[in-house]
Amino acid sequence: MLDLSLLLTDPLAGREEPRRRTVQRNDRPGVESLDDEILSTLEPRLDSGRPFAGVYDIGNHHLTVGARIAGRIAERHGNVGLPPGSVRLRFRGSAGQSFGSFALPGMHLELEGEANDYVGKGLTGGEIVIRPFREAAAGGGTDQHVLLGNTALYGATAGRLFAAGRAGDRFAVRNSGVIAVIEGAGAHCCEYMTAGVVVVLGPVGRNFAAGMSNGVAYVLDDGETFSARCNTDMVAVRALEPSDEQVVLELLREHCAKTGSAKARVILDSWDRYVPLFRKVVPHAAPVPVAAPAETTPVAV
Repeated sequence: MLDLSLLLTDPLAGREEPRRRTVQRNDRPGVESLDDEILSTLEPRLDSGRPFAGVYDIGNHHLTVGARIAGRIAERHGNVGLPPGSVRLRFRGSAGQSFGSFALPGMHLELEGEANDYVGKGLTGGEIVIRPFREAAAGGGTDQHVLLGNTALYGATAGRLFAAGRAGDRFAVRNSGVIAVIEGAGAHCCEYMTAGVVVVLGPVGRNFAAGMSNGVAYVLDDGETFSARCNTDMVAVRALEPSDEQVVLELLREHCAKTGSAKARVILDSWDRYVPLFRKVVPHAAPVPVAAPAETTPVAV
């Protein structure tokens, strides 16, 4: 065995000097933590067990908003989090990277505006709702707005996300349990997904569901282009079953109620016309429903 003791020996043993070279932290100047501002009023509520609600402006220099709050909650309650509705935070503006990261149960983050990459990274039971600016939404067609950047829900394990607009590339990559509704996505959507439900109410980019080993996705294919954009190495594309129709319908209603989505309202108002246009994406190993036996006409003997 190689002896590294001479290299690892402390040459200053017994002295007061630091064992390793230490320097002042090279913190980037001008960085503001919105979480610290929120925690200044939230922490007393956490200590007393009272619910909290707040409204804040947000900018793209505000990074990982929600992560430190989730950490404070985890220190007290672990990943069980808080009862539903305990912490409700509303934001307006253009959020920086990793908005809503690691949000725990009981955390509800609502954003009017748009968000950068990694929305909901490591989401662990919280809920994120994103809608376009009111002045933009007033023109209708919320599904035309790109509201989320790339790699949203990376490594997320639980929770919900509703966005009245499109996402960038690699939406729900490595999603392991989140339920999400969006209105369009870029390339590689649902890549390496292992659990959860994703509903996409609009067009998607290439390589959909590459490496998807579990979970289910529902895609509105009103342009009849989805089959050419789905990577079927590990998944199959099927029509909706009656049980799937109920799942999609309930999520559409929730999406519409929480985001005010014009696209969701149009689909709900014409459900019978839109339901045949949905496609279900599941791994090849998922059970195929057995068709009911056809009724036969008795033959006279």
